[in-house]
Amino acid sequence: MDSLDVLSEVIATASLRKEAQLCITNARVLDVYNKEWFEADVLISEGYFTGYAQPGEGRARLMVDARRCYLIPGLIDSHVHIESSHATPAEFSNLVVPCGTTTVIADPHEICNVCGLDGLSYMLDASENIALQAFFMVPSCVPATTFEHSGAVMHAADLVAPLQHERVLGLGEMMDYPGVVNGSSLVLDKIREAKKAKKIIDGHSPAIHGSVLDAYCAAGIRTDHECETTEELKERVRRGMYVMLREGSACNNVIGLLGGVNERNSRRCMFCTDDRQPKSILSEGHINNNVRLAVGAGLDPIEALCMATINSCDCYHLSDRGAIAPGLRADFCLCNDLTEFTMHQVYIGGKLVAQDGEMLKPDANTPDDRVLGRMDVKGFSTERLKLKLSDTHVRVIDIVPGGVVTEAGEATVSVVDGMWVHDSNQDIVKLAVIERHKGTGNVALALLRGYGLKGGAMATSVAHDSHNIIVAGDNDDDMSLCVSHLVGSGGGMVIAKQGRILAFFAQPVAGLMSTGNGPEIARNLDTLHRIATSELHVSKDIDPFMTLCFMSLPVIPTYKLTDMGLFDVRLFSFVPLELNK
Repeated sequence: MDSLDVLSEVIATASLRKEAQLCITNARVLDVYNKEWFEADVLISEGYFTGYAQPGEGRARLMVDARRCYLIPGLIDSHVHIESSHATPAEFSNLVVPCGTTTVIADPHEICNVCGLDGLSYMLDASENIALQAFFMVPSCVPATTFEHSGAVMHAADLVAPLQHERVLGLGEMMDYPGVVNGSSLVLDKIREAKKAKKIIDGHSPAIHGSVLDAYCAAGIRTDHECETTEELKERVRRGMYVMLREGSACNNVIGLLGGVNERNSRRCMFCTDDRQPKSILSEGHINNNVRLAVGAGLDPIEALCMATINSCDCYHLSDRGAIAPGLRADFCLCNDLTEFTMHQVYIGGKLVAQDGEMLKPDANTPDDRVLGRMDVKGFSTERLKLKLSDTHVRVIDIVPGGVVTEAGEATVSVVDGMWVHDSNQDIVKLAVIERHKGTGNVALALLRGYGLKGGAMATSVAHDSHNIIVAGDNDDDMSLCVSHLVGSGGGMVIAKQGRILAFFAQPVAGLMSTGNGPEIARNLDTLHRIATSELHVSKDIDPFMTLCFMSLPVIPTYKLTDMGLFDVRLFSFVPLELNK
């Protein structure tokens, strides 16, 4: 409450000297502090909760009958990449707010890897006046590693000013855990700036244990969303970390981690989505889906709702929200039931913004030239896609359905005149990453198994985390056609077959986001998915583009391809394609 007038009004309403502006009556109210439900009329003025009245005795200028709904705090996504929804901040708000999400802590490292601090400024500006309360973390790893080219390089000095922004809560997920553990000055300088600003540091520590985890935590890193097992969850909580149970479109960890959550440690557990696409949000929900899954698997609804609200506030020092209590922001939902967790009404700052799954006044996009036209590809031609091999025994990237981790595979492939040729009897296709930010001319090649693709190619400018162009195919002509189409259009997702473009989804905002609405984005992605499986025979066990876009992420095991070559995450170094080299 920055204004003295607002503070005075809230106090006057709380003391019943003045009539409240809004009263919610006939609701079952969640107390996240005592972890119980209670009966009361809830009074609101100037966008804040002011107090309670006995059931049926509350008075206000506007009375709302909750119809016995459950009055719960607005849900919070503790870690999300808005760009991964392929929607702008405004359209993301339109997607998630009707689900009950009123606050997100977003890490914009996708767009910052393309546009640098211009990307962060765009996300802050584009979310300034939308319904959703969007906070941000300054990306810590732009690029994610030094083993790829991104659109920007952000050093510690570049983070100083952004860390002072009131909606910047800290330093984003520290993916370079070897740099932390080994005391890299480039990494520690960023951590030091966050500590000087008294801001939190997010983690990203897949499959690290023991003294390595100790060193990572000793650096002051306080969260992790990469746990795969209950033991990993407990290890991190023991070291003072908050653990996020993630339920995205590709990575689903809520059920797998729930066995590690109990009444003693649940206060250190939160929910997040990380990467979630519009189709998943429209069909299943957002953070309310995490809650639904957890409760359906046996977690007490109050524990689940605390993990979706107050726990994130405690972690990120958001002391003005997360509970139904006097003096806090009136961000809340009237939840229909404690099984499906659909929302009858959603209020943000005391104002009704969504009802029965629809925004009352949808947020509008804000065009911004700073993040358009981000394609600088030099020296690309079909010839650059030819894969020269001196041996038939090679490394291959093996897809693991259901996630973004890959396995380190081996194969004997066909080589003719020193060039790899596609063998229709093998489920192995060519993978290429083309640098698109600095005009380096880099084109790196590898082989991918388990994708199922036959008779064409697919490409996208969404390729974690540096977001160069990534393309997979069984022939160079279609692969080249896909790449050229993306370069000419400013980015997106494309499928080609026999020299013809079968489908294209434009994403002109940094090559990452569409300017369309959520249902349009979902339809475009559905069309791409359908054509990928029906025309190119991509395996139905995987999401075609979600899988493809993670094949270039060099911080998730095991083999990945950057614009500089085939990368072994276990060794944190490049490896040759031929095994005998």
